[in-house]
Amino acid sequence: MNNRQAIRALVRKDIRAITASVQLWLPMLIVPLVIGIIMPGILIWTASRLELASLGNMSFLIDTLDNLTHAGQIPQLASMPTDNHRIVYYLALYMFAPLFLIIPVMASSILTANSFAGEKERKTLEGLLFTPMSMDTLFKGKVLAALIPSLLLSWITFIIYGIIANILMYPMFGKWMFPNLNWIILVLWVVPACSLVVILLNVLISAKVRGFQEAYQLGGLVVIPLLALIAGQASGMLLISPLMLILVGAVLLLISFILLRLVTLWNSRQQLAESQI
Repeated sequence: MNNRQAIRALVRKDIRAITASVQLWLPMLIVPLVIGIIMPGILIWTASRLELASLGNMSFLIDTLDNLTHAGQIPQLASMPTDNHRIVYYLALYMFAPLFLIIPVMASSILTANSFAGEKERKTLEGLLFTPMSMDTLFKGKVLAALIPSLLLSWITFIIYGIIANILMYPMFGKWMFPNLNWIILVLWVVPACSLVVILLNVLISAKVRGFQEAYQLGGLVVIPLLALIAGQASGMLLISPLMLILVGAVLLLISFILLRLVTLWNSRQQLAESQI
């Protein structure tokens, strides 16, 4: 068996393990459904139908949009005919974007925590280590087994969200509004880079700890920086521009390269075997 065949076999084996476990695939479906489809859809629909008198209850958001308009950060807001249009446009095309980074982070954390840590719990890691495949092939297979489902889940959620956003926005704007440049860069550049960082970080963690729950809890700490990003975007203090997204993706790829070197240096057959004891 050559390296490519070994990698494909590892990917198929790990994906079968995922689909066979409800505790793995159920959270991976619920989280994108709630934060990527249901919640944004309800908020966009509600904002598009608010009476002008009710907008006083959203004065904080209107003030944020006024500041962004005056600063020229979102020039399109200045030409919007009503506050409803401005709120819907900001929600659909800007405010929800950081939430979509939670989807690949969450999926990658679950999938990678199940890699080495799951093998240890199922008592299958020792047999895997005695196969003739190299450690490089083993880690590539584990990384791809987490990366492929994570990206597919993120991209499918993005497509469904885009359809819903366009359906809800079309009566107001008379044209398809989604996606803009920010979303395209986010989904095609930042999401894969973010997934790769989380996967490699969790591979390091998963290879060292003894069980799935411990690996998942430690890997879940990656979500904390995203919460600050979401808060900054929602308040208007940190508006994510296309240039910033490109730079974020580049930094994440650099971090991935460093983590990949650490994975190679810190993990050997002996170390992985000893970590199960």
